[in-house]
Amino acid sequence: MTRTRVKFCGMTRVADAVAAAELGVDAIGMVFTPRSRRCVAIAQAKVMREAVPPFVDVVALFMDDDPVYVQSVIEAVRPDLLQFHGSETVADCTRYGRRYLKAVAMGEGADAASALSAHPRASGLLLDGHAPGAVGGSGQRFDWSRMPRRHAQPLILAGGLSSENVGDAIAAARPWGVDVASGIESSPGVKDAAKMHAFMQAVRTVDRKRDEA
Repeated sequence: MTRTRVKFCGMTRVADAVAAAELGVDAIGMVFTPRSRRCVAIAQAKVMREAVPPFVDVVALFMDDDPVYVQSVIEAVRPDLLQFHGSETVADCTRYGRRYLKAVAMGEGADAASALSAHPRASGLLLDGHAPGAVGGSGQRFDWSRMPRRHAQPLILAGGLSSENVGDAIAAARPWGVDVASGIESSPGVKDAAKMHAFMQAVRTVDRKRDEA
């Protein structure tokens, strides 16, 4: 059975994290880079982490942040995965001894080829619609036909996704997973229950159609 994995990112409220888990998401993301509007305090992240049930991964997102700060988040929140959105090298990403995802900026026609091959030790690569150097979660999308169909690591599609277009995105790009933040929000960091539900329904619908084809 075809199943596209789903991550809801930019969580700041316990109720939203619990609701996402009840809807069947595979992972929730918490943003810790201070430059983001969705940055969550460590104390609040710890409470959310404790509320997340088993079999739902917690992902901690950073962007060129100080290693001491990153380590403090790891020790306090105990994320299952790290996600790096900046110019981090392989050494920067692996120094913590944790599995990680590396984001690849696809906006403004960025050439992703070198970036895709630069992190062979990443557990997965997240192709996002923002421009190089910009913060994710902006709602920008890229041309889905530019996403490679085959790669050594799982590829995750992000950028400008919503319940209205995620079906088309999955059909066009055939990603291993999808990642959404602004498309399920009423405001940055505040999730909308109806939008979250509609997004999951749209993913399940396109997966079912792919199995029936």
